[in-house]
Amino acid sequence: MLLDALLLGVIGGLSAQVFLWLLRLSTHLFLGLIAGYVEPGLASEGDTLHQVIGPHGLWLIPVATTLGGLIAGFLVYTWAPEAEGHGTDTAVKAVHWTGGAIRARVAPLKMIASAITIGSGGSAGREGPTALISAGIGSMYATFQHRSDSERRLLVLMGMAAGLAAIFRSPIGTALFAVEVLYGGVEFEAEALLYCMLAAIVAYGVNGAFSGWQPLFQVSPLTSFTGLSDLGWYVALGVASGIVGTILPEVFYRVRDLFLDLRVPTVMKPAIGGLLVGLIAMALPQVLGGGYGWIQDAIDERLALKLLVILVVAKIVALSLTVSSGGSGGVFAPSLYVGAMLGGIFAALSHQPHAGMVVIGMGAVFGAAARVPLATLIMVSEMTGGYALLVPAALAVTLSFLVQLRLSKFTKYDSLYEGQVVGRIDSPAHRAEHIELALQLLDTGKVALPPDVSHLHLAALLQSGMALDLPGGLQMTAGALRPDSPWVGKSIESAGVNKSIPNAEITGVLRGTSVIYPHPQTVLEPGDRLLIIAPQSAQSTLAENLASPSAAAQRAGSEEQQAGAEKVKTEEPV
Repeated sequence: MLLDALLLGVIGGLSAQVFLWLLRLSTHLFLGLIAGYVEPGLASEGDTLHQVIGPHGLWLIPVATTLGGLIAGFLVYTWAPEAEGHGTDTAVKAVHWTGGAIRARVAPLKMIASAITIGSGGSAGREGPTALISAGIGSMYATFQHRSDSERRLLVLMGMAAGLAAIFRSPIGTALFAVEVLYGGVEFEAEALLYCMLAAIVAYGVNGAFSGWQPLFQVSPLTSFTGLSDLGWYVALGVASGIVGTILPEVFYRVRDLFLDLRVPTVMKPAIGGLLVGLIAMALPQVLGGGYGWIQDAIDERLALKLLVILVVAKIVALSLTVSSGGSGGVFAPSLYVGAMLGGIFAALSHQPHAGMVVIGMGAVFGAAARVPLATLIMVSEMTGGYALLVPAALAVTLSFLVQLRLSKFTKYDSLYEGQVVGRIDSPAHRAEHIELALQLLDTGKVALPPDVSHLHLAALLQSGMALDLPGGLQMTAGALRPDSPWVGKSIESAGVNKSIPNAEITGVLRGTSVIYPHPQTVLEPGDRLLIIAPQSAQSTLAENLASPSAAAQRAGSEEQQAGAEKVKTEEPV
């Protein structure tokens, strides 16, 4: 796995360079040649902080954004619909639900579609595409190496950390991000952290050989925490960031729902989002792209208070129109942008140095909206070199996270990443571990059951093939998959279980002595003992496909099946 981390670090760094090259090419073609517009860029990336407006003014920007959305929508929805949106969420869902499996075509399509979306002026960031691109490479590598699902998940996280480290020049923060973004609570995929750290550091080194080693944003080394008298403003910024971090995902996904209900061809929706963003940009070109140059302007105190207030709202709307319509791009950079403008507002109100407030606002808003407070704290420090601000930044990020955690209980959408689960126990990737642990505890008699629990031998009853009645007209049934069943050799997703039995769910697969938590890509094998919850009316259909586990074990007579049967049986009442 250490060698894998080194290899994926190199690949992640190189893939980030390819993506950045495509992004520059796309920006030149769409915004440069078509619209005649050049947005301000960062000196660390060889650009200048000067906006250039062509002879036609800003009138052709909607043409560029609409055309980019149309092309990106056609590419994504024709060949890889899972590549739409902000990318990181797709990788998170893959880790939890599909054993880290990501189709091979997703990475190259995401790279091209995202470069076109952002390069044409779409209000989105680089991190989501890069995360999915490098995570997809990790998944392909796992397939090539015939790795298990548990190792595939680690390789996906390594790839994600590597790509993000190269894009943001933040090796420690992005490694933390890869293991923290999976969970909405303060929890981590701890076993992956060291591997992600190594992959991220290697990718950072590879990127440095091409792009240099300075942080993305330039912050004065004199910017630091000056004393207790300033804490009140940092507390206020943290609370305000928590409120904005609650509003951001709610607006983002509400707009997504509106586009889902829109009765037009799916491939047209990113073009509609692009058109609307282009119309906004005719008045506010600051909303185009990731907006790194404008963040630097906010750090340097070059934006007026009124404009800062307008841009907080306008960027949230532009981001939602671009990505929620199906465009391909990330949410990290736009969220940093919103936080930077919010920090600039508080700097103007408090007469504090803008750089400190802007940097802290960046971390506080995204840390709350994405539920990744610790990773964001380190990432923003590495991206700006503002390590002297760690103490007030930690205060503001903590408060924003707690405020968002509280307020989001009253909203429909509580995080920018829908694929997050609260903790490890809620992750399908880890439920098999909990099932095995529970069986071991029951088998060894280490669980003290309450005296009022009836002595129902659940495992033995299921082993006999009898169905257990559940509320809502459902029954729990266990049975061994017959060799002649049409489900054999097919994944759960394609086996047609839900088609032949509506509202049925396979909740467990016992194969030999192993407990497998089922996901849609789990391929069923003859003799697999399936635990199924289905309506009572479906028992005849189940009987056609399943035999009682005990009968199947007796017929097979193999040591492995006998051992599995003995493991399922338990003397403890359940």
